[in-house]
Parts: sequence; C-alpha cells; structure tokens
Amino acid sequence: MFARCQIAIDSNDEPLGVGIEFVRRRHLVDETSGDVELCGIEHEYIGRRRHGDRDLDRPFERRFGEIRLECDVVANRRGGPGQAVLVEFFHPRERIENRSPGCPEPVAWFVVSGHQQRTGADARYDVVGIGNALVDVIAHAGDDFLNHHELVKGSMTLVETERAVELYRALGSAVEMSGGSAANTMCGVSSLGGRAAYVGKVSRDDLGDVFGHDLLAVGVTFRPAERDNPVPTGRCIIVVTPDAQRTMNTFLGASSLLTSTDLDEETIADGQVLYMEGYLFDRDEAKAAFRTAASIAHAADRQVSLTLSDSFCVDRHRADFRDLVTDNVDILFGNEDELMSLYETDSFDEAIAAVRRECRLAAITVGARGSYIVSADETLHVPPVPVPRVVDTTGAGDLYAAGFLYGITQGVGLARAGLIGSVAAAEVISHVGPRPVVDLRTLLA
Repeated sequence: MFARCQIAIDSNDEPLGVGIEFVRRRHLVDETSGDVELCGIEHEYIGRRRHGDRDLDRPFERRFGEIRLECDVVANRRGGPGQAVLVEFFHPRERIENRSPGCPEPVAWFVVSGHQQRTGADARYDVVGIGNALVDVIAHAGDDFLNHHELVKGSMTLVETERAVELYRALGSAVEMSGGSAANTMCGVSSLGGRAAYVGKVSRDDLGDVFGHDLLAVGVTFRPAERDNPVPTGRCIIVVTPDAQRTMNTFLGASSLLTSTDLDEETIADGQVLYMEGYLFDRDEAKAAFRTAASIAHAADRQVSLTLSDSFCVDRHRADFRDLVTDNVDILFGNEDELMSLYETDSFDEAIAAVRRECRLAAITVGARGSYIVSADETLHVPPVPVPRVVDTTGAGDLYAAGFLYGITQGVGLARAGLIGSVAAAEVISHVGPRPVVDLRTLLA
C-alpha cells in the first residue's frame, strides 16, 4: 500500500501542515509533528539500494537534511519508527516554476510506503558486535621500550607470529584477558544493562576457550564460528606508557579468517544495531563479510554502525571505508584523527561537515575535550566525565561506543546517549584493562 505525503511550505519556507492522501481523501497526521517530519528526512536505507542514480536535486535539499536517491526514511526527531520513501521533490523557492499545475503553493512531495521499520520491541539483542576475537596482553613500559623495539606510540600494528612472540617475551610480566575492540564494546553494553551478542572467530585452543568464557561470564551471547583450523587464537600485545597512551601490536590469528560464511545471520537480524569493528577490515574476505552483515541487518530493518578503530587502519583502506560509510553505515564512531584521516583534511570542522553529508549520525571523541555528536541538522558537544587519574586509555573508544549505543537503543536523546558514553569511557580509563571493573549501570544517575 502506498500513500502520498504532502508538506506545504509558506512564503517564509515554514511548514504549514502535513497530510496523507488515499485516493482523493486527505487526512491530518499528528499536527504536533508537522515540521518535525519534514526536517527529519534522513538517508537511512531499509534493505538495500535499488539503484544508484545521481541525485540532481541534492543542491536544493540542504535545508531538509539531505533527501537522497529513492529509498530513504522519514523519521521524526523524537526517535519514532521510520518509513521507506520514494522521493519526488522540488525546492520551494529555487524551483517554484516547476511546481505541479494548479498547486496553490510550493510543495515538497514524498511517496511513502506502508512498510514500517522494526523497533527494539521485537529484537532479542540491543547490539550485536562483529570484530576480531583477541586476547589482550597488557603491560606497562617506558618510551625507551618503544624506541628499542621500534614501536610507534599510539598506533596499532599488525604483526606475524614471530614478532608477537618476541614482544611477548620482552615485556615480562603482563595482564592477560580477553579483548578485541567490538568484544569490549559488547561487554560495556551488557554492563550497562543492555542485551549484547558477539560474532567472531577463535580457535579450539586455551586462549579461544578463555575468550568465550569471559564473554559469557558477563552476559554477552557468543556463538563462535567454526573452530577447527590450524591457526591459533589471536592476541593483542598492548604497551601502556606512563602518559597512559597505549601502543598495540596485534597478531590476528584465527580472527582474521572470518568470512561471510561464518556470520550468524539469525543473531545479526535479531539486534537493534549491528556494530562493526574497523580493525577487522584488513582482508578482502572480511570486507565482504562486513557488507554481507550490513545487508542482513538492513534487510531486517536494523541500524548498522561502524567504528573506524585507528587512523592507520583508515589510511590503509580509505576508499573502501568511504564507500562503506556512504552505502551501508547509519551510525559512525571514531576519534578526531580518524575522522580527519577518512576525509583527508587537517581541519576538524571540515571533517565534521563531510561526515554530515555522508552519514546519518556520527559520534566523534576528542579526548579530554569530550565528544561531538553530528546529525543532519545539529552538532552537539558532550563534555567529558572528570577522572581523578587517567591510568590506561585502552578501551576508551570501545566503551564510549558501548554507552552511546546503549543510550540509543533505550530511546534516550542524543545528548544523554553521549553522556552515557562519557561515563563508560571515564570508568575504563581509570584502571588497567579495556573492560569495566564495576557494574556500569550503577554509575548512571
């Protein structure tokens, strides 16, 4: 069933009302949401794109939050369910001469399908994460250790087995715990009281067993992909320097072998939001798995989120990341360096403007300055939560994402979701390790 949604605009470009036509009959639709519907047009794709035609009206649509192509979503600012739309649009001023014959005033038209986006009420999970399943090996060392072993402070470097063994032996004493960026985020969601599941690949070895046990122990559902392979479970060697910066050397092991055939389609379709870890993006098979997972989620009317993970990772795969963000991602996470790397600019403001054009929603952390939440029509600054002493920044971005996604899936506003992210990040940087050591829900006022 299809209906035609009409939004009338007065001479000051202000909405006069919203109506739905069913065969010559016109019905008023919630008069309290008139301009909310118009200003809430968002390019949140349901299912998949049906074509890739160039959007000739794009220059005229800036005021309305970017109407793009023929499969967009009408969603109001109050977070209600969206509807797939087919767009027929002309601008109220610049294109007034093209309006329909007999039309009394400029009108923006949207053909709205009767298909409703699914909500959290029918979801088994709030968030489903997909990423590298790793065990973290965390040790403290000085800058001289980094220099001696030619490590780039603050970076994430992929290493082979021999290099991983060399660094592990050189560190001496260390803390070992299951990790992986997306897995950390799922643990944070669970600690906040959310329902989380994880998709990743480990081997049938001691570290693989430890990884799964740690997730299940904190309430995260984990159904490992096929484990009978000769490649051992991956591990990440993390060196924390006195300034709380973490330098990571990662042996991906079995986690890097994740392919589309390893995906748990039922679990992905059962999550309100799919959360994908950028670190997993280094192999072509993993890139294909990301797109497959996003298609599964969108086909189930779910949202898809991505974390950029690391500016070096963005540098390696910039074009693929840009395509993924534009075509498949509804919510983007990253820090300011990663965002500027993605859009190849030295200006944070320019990067913010670029991500607003290409993604419905972005949550960008800026260290001690907090974070910025970027939507189609506003940029919110969320202050950080003070921490008496920063001990280890490992997992700060992971837990920020956990808090933000928890807030979004619980229906709170963007500012509140960002604050929950800040609370979770503040807790994790106050101690060693990338996962919370207290029940995060107890920290929410």
